Amino acid sequence: MKLQGKVAIVTGAATGIGKAIATGMAAEGAAVVIDYVGTPDMANAVVSSLRGKGSSALAVEADVSNPDQVNALVAQTIKTMGRLDIFVNNAGMESKHPFTEYPFELWQKVIAVDLTGPFLCAQAAAKAMIQQGSGGRILNISSVHEDLPMPTNAPYCAAKGGLRMLMRTIAVELAPHKITVNNIAPGAIYTPIDADVEASRKIEATLMAEIPLGRWGKPEEVADLAIFLASDAAGYCTGSTFFIDGGMLRQSGSL
Repeated sequence: MKLQGKVAIVTGAATGIGKAIATGMAAEGAAVVIDYVGTPDMANAVVSSLRGKGSSALAVEADVSNPDQVNALVAQTIKTMGRLDIFVNNAGMESKHPFTEYPFELWQKVIAVDLTGPFLCAQAAAKAMIQQGSGGRILNISSVHEDLPMPTNAPYCAAKGGLRMLMRTIAVELAPHKITVNNIAPGAIYTPIDADVEASRKIEATLMAEIPLGRWGKPEEVADLAIFLASDAAGYCTGSTFFIDGGMLRQSGSL
């Protein structure tokens, strides 16, 4: 098992890509903490499923944009699981509006979750990992939109672009502590966040035409990449974005 004996926190892990990453890491031997916001039903269902397969799992509610809740998430993980080796910044949101009509309050919310959240979580995780003295892995689930414009989605793209430079900067700072930091940048992955596209055959066909491999990606494929980057096999990988987009970035216009 690639992650035997490791402890991982995955934010926003009750559904979609986060759920796939948590499930995959647990299958590779990691104890997993499922971070969620709101009703606990889906998070508890993930925990029950993982425990049913013999994995150690815990659900913890924490808003990633709230520093006190983030610190409590890390503290509870260490208290319950004994340590922290892997932190996956997966929680995210988007809301599409024309730029000239974009509500300021919504801009603040998207930036808070998609950029401030990874900052706070990476900071709390790094402090814990430095104190442990045995290194660690910080992974950010970014997006092709850290490079690729997406009209009507300005704050999301701004947050993902900022996440790219946050990752590059802290990768250099944390390297002396044997903590690696990398981004995973998915393209079109079949998850609830893309329900509007999935529901329209016309929009979906337009999207597929932009992807050389001509299909949606699977959450499990993103999870496989996350497992690799969290494993010992990726010990010399840091400060990079790993795109998983079916070639979309090489062909696409602005979506």
